This record gives sequence, structure tokens and C-alpha cells, in this order.
Amino acid sequence: MNRGKNYPLYTTTVFPDFRYMVEQSAEKHPNSYALSYKTDPNDDKIVHVTYTQARDDIRALGTEEISMGLRDKKCAIIGTCSKGWIYSYFSLMAIGAVTVPLDKEMPAEDLAATIAKAECTAVFYGAEAAAKLPVIREKSGAGLFICMNGEAAEGDLHTDAMTAAGNAKLIAGDRSYFDYEIDADRLASIVFTSGTTGKGKGVMLSTKNIVFDMTQGMYNFDITPKTLMLLPPHHTFGSTVNIVGHYSQGSELYLTSGIKYLMKEMQEQKPRHLIFVPLFVETLYRRIWAQAEKSGEAATLRKGIKLSNGLRKAGIDMRRKIFKKVLDNFGGNLEMIICGGAALNQDIIDFFDAIGITILNGYGITEASPLISCNRNEWQKNGSVGTPIIGEEVKIADPDDNGEGEICVKGPNVMLGYYKDPEATAAVFDKDGFFHTGDYGRLDSDGWIYITGRLKNLIIFSNGKNVYPEEIENELSRIRGVLEVVVYAGESKSNPQKEVIVAEIYPDFEQLKADGIDTDEKIQNYFNENVKAANGRMAPYKKVGLVKIRKTEFIKNTSRKITRFSIDRSIS
Repeated sequence: MNRGKNYPLYTTTVFPDFRYMVEQSAEKHPNSYALSYKTDPNDDKIVHVTYTQARDDIRALGTEEISMGLRDKKCAIIGTCSKGWIYSYFSLMAIGAVTVPLDKEMPAEDLAATIAKAECTAVFYGAEAAAKLPVIREKSGAGLFICMNGEAAEGDLHTDAMTAAGNAKLIAGDRSYFDYEIDADRLASIVFTSGTTGKGKGVMLSTKNIVFDMTQGMYNFDITPKTLMLLPPHHTFGSTVNIVGHYSQGSELYLTSGIKYLMKEMQEQKPRHLIFVPLFVETLYRRIWAQAEKSGEAATLRKGIKLSNGLRKAGIDMRRKIFKKVLDNFGGNLEMIICGGAALNQDIIDFFDAIGITILNGYGITEASPLISCNRNEWQKNGSVGTPIIGEEVKIADPDDNGEGEICVKGPNVMLGYYKDPEATAAVFDKDGFFHTGDYGRLDSDGWIYITGRLKNLIIFSNGKNVYPEEIENELSRIRGVLEVVVYAGESKSNPQKEVIVAEIYPDFEQLKADGIDTDEKIQNYFNENVKAANGRMAPYKKVGLVKIRKTEFIKNTSRKITRFSIDRSIS
């Protein structure tokens, strides 16, 4: 249902800090499952952790961390999302330490350099990062190493043993965990952005930044009792929205065993909503159509969508029944996907809506903790990333005749600054305290945000025309057989002095082969023709002049965004 206008806010849970959140969630949902996971992805056994058990464990772990002198210290956290990762993150945030969540996929040398730059005293690691420990020990300067899951390396501590020791202290009357007065405005976490255009920066966030983002952001959502955690936890979309946002609301968070097991675990766990980045949504979309075509049911699916849309116009919603077979692939209960991190084609949003799954497209950036805006359960606008969260100001700097300019944000969710980089910090804040996001877009008369593209990706031609590649990429991604596409400025093959827009496409070779397009020449001709057709729907200065086909997918960071700086733009 889309009401077409705003409606009353949902009830949310308000909390001032992480310790309060953990205590309050246990009080409100004592016997509900907070976390669920498999110790072996190939086993059917599920481990469940109640909110009461999680509270007790986090209290104990935090107490031991205090006794070890970790209050006020910077602590790196490296690993996949596990019970140990969440316990470590929550407890360190609750005792007044500074968390430094890091990407486990970073090379060991980069991890060591980042840990050294952040001046971390301790490194909390998952067993999956163990192979990188020798380099980190040698070059990071950290002196304390603590394993969060799996087997600890010789001489290292383990969070399980620390929790037991802390629990003994609590029983003996240690009140250090509770007596500490948390300053919500001080530095609480340093998040190093993964970056798609080069090296990232250390974003300094306070407890208030993160807490405000979720308490205010959750007024807009009606989240369901159970979701999955697939996103990387070192990224704020994963740690803030997926973990903190849902833990504070009493939802059960199932920690997936990884993308390889996603479909199996969705069928087993039957989540009612998901938190995804666009790449995962696009993968589900392609999977549905691939299966439909393979089974000869694609035509039936198209007819079902047409029938269902007609019935809905008459006020009859039969989607759960008409598309039961499709929905059963995702467990049968899936009704909503909250999506952010990059643009998502409206055609895909419309498709999922047609079969009974609402996609709430949102907008966030690490510097805003990260949520800035999102569509609502029953109020969405095509092409928009929604309205700003409550208590946040958004303006458009230097708008052009179309009202488009740089999106700027101001509010308690906006970062303290960049770590050890006052010049970069000063460069992104204006005199009125607005943070300049680097994203280009506009606001409509109702305050909805529409994103055009990234300023860093802007193509500026010598004739003064400005082109945002994301606009063209969004149009080209609608072509059948396009898996990934990146648009950039290049030289014409026939005239090296002439600037042209290049569209580099990574095709779905399997789909093309099924369509009889099975040679390099046929593939090139196919995309040349379809891009030419797409050019007819765009302004003349936005037309693609050269189509380049690549054999391998684009390099991505662990947030599953294409790293544009890594693309070889030479024209051969």
C-alpha cells in the first residue's frame, strides 16, 4: 500500500547510549531471541541467544575490559559479523572505549597501518582474520590481541574467557560497568570509509551520532520481528542500521553464514524483512527471472504481474497468493527490503512491489552515521531516496535552474570530523555547520531527496556540459544482459582529440548465450544497438559514444560498490 502522503510516525525505542540500549532491550524482551546463528553452515542446528543472555554476557565482558584498562583506549575490531563481534562492539561502546571497526578483507599491511594510525591499544579479531595477525602484530603497535570467535592464537585472550572472568567480578560486587558516566558527545568510534574513488578517511562518530541516527530514523520504519545480517559489520550500514537499529527494537537478528548460504538460510529462517545493498537486490531479481526462464514460466510470471497490478488498482491485493511460488524461494514471509548504499533501478523496485515485496530505498553516508533519508513502509516516491530523518536538516547548495546542487546535511547524526585530518574536516563543513556530502541532487516541494550522482564522478566536457555518469548507468542497466556498467569520459577511437562518453559493460554472458548472442562480435553489436536506443531517450550531450565490453566483473570494495579508481580507462 502506498498512501501517497505522509502519515503518523511509528513507535520507536529511545535510548541515550549503548549500555542503556542493552539493558532496556533485555527488560522489554527478556525471553525473545536477540541473535541466532549456525556454528556450522552445513548443519541444521541453530544457536539462539536471548536478550537477557546477551545483556548478561555484555555486562560481564565490559566489566573485564574495564579491569584490563581498555576504557578510553582505541580498540580495533576485525572479523565477520558474529556473536563475539557484536558483544565486543557493544561492550566497548558501553565502557567508554573507542571502537575502530575494520574490514577483514583489507590486506594485512593496510590493516596494520590503519591500526597504527588510529593508535589502537588492542585488536579484537575473528578467526577468519588470523592469517593476517603476524603482520599486524609486527607493524601495528598494538600490544593486546583478543579472539572473538574460533580458536585464539597462542598467548592471546578470548572473549569467552574474558566474559567468564568478568561475570565472576560482577558476582563479587564489581560495579565499574554500571557506575561509569557515559559522555555521549565524545569520540566513540572511528570508521574508516572503504572509498570508491581512492583511500578512505577515518570518520569520527560519537555515541550521540549513532544513537540519534537510529532513534530518529526508526520513527519512519515499521520493522518486522525478524531479519538477517548479511552486511559487513565494519560498515555503518551494517553496524548502525542492521545491528543497533534492530537490537534496540527487539528484533531477532539471524547472522548469516555468508552470501553462499543466503538462499538456503532465507528458506530456513523465513525473515519478514531484509537490509540489503543494491547488488544483493539485483542478484535476487536476476535469480527470479533466470529460474522463470529456465522453467518456461517467464511468460506466466509477466501475465501474473499484469493481472495483479490490475487487481490492485481495483483495491484487491492477491500478490501473496499469485506469486506464492516465487516468494517461497525467500522463505515465504518476506514482505520488505530496506535498501541503501547505492542507486537501485526503479524497474527493479517496481518488480518487487508487483510480487509483494516493498523496497524502501534510502540514502546514507558514513559521515552521517549513516542514515540520512528513506522511503516509508506505506509512502514512497519513484526515483527518490525518501525524506530526511526526524531532527535533521537538508539543503541544496548552489542549486542550478533545475534545483540541483550539492546535498548538504546538518544534525546530531553528522560526524565530529575526520581523524587526524583537520584540513579535510574544514573542507566539508560550511560556515552554517552543514556537511557537504559530495552527492548531487535536488529536493522536491515535499522535501523528498532525489540523487543525481557523485560530484567526484562528474564528467565535465570542454563545452561546459556536466554529465553525471550515474544517470546514464541507471538507464543502461535496464538493458537485458547488463550485469554491471560504469560510465566515464574517454577519447573517440576515430578521433583521439574528441571527448566521448564511454560505457563499459560487464555482461551476463550466460543470459546472452541463452538468447543466441554467443560470440564477441554479436555481443558488441547487441550492446551497440541497445545503447543507441537508450541514447534516444537522453539529452544529446549525455549520449554514449563508445561501448566497451569487459570479460570480468568490476573490482568492488566489501560494501559491494564498484571502485571506479581501479578501472583501466584506456581505449584499445
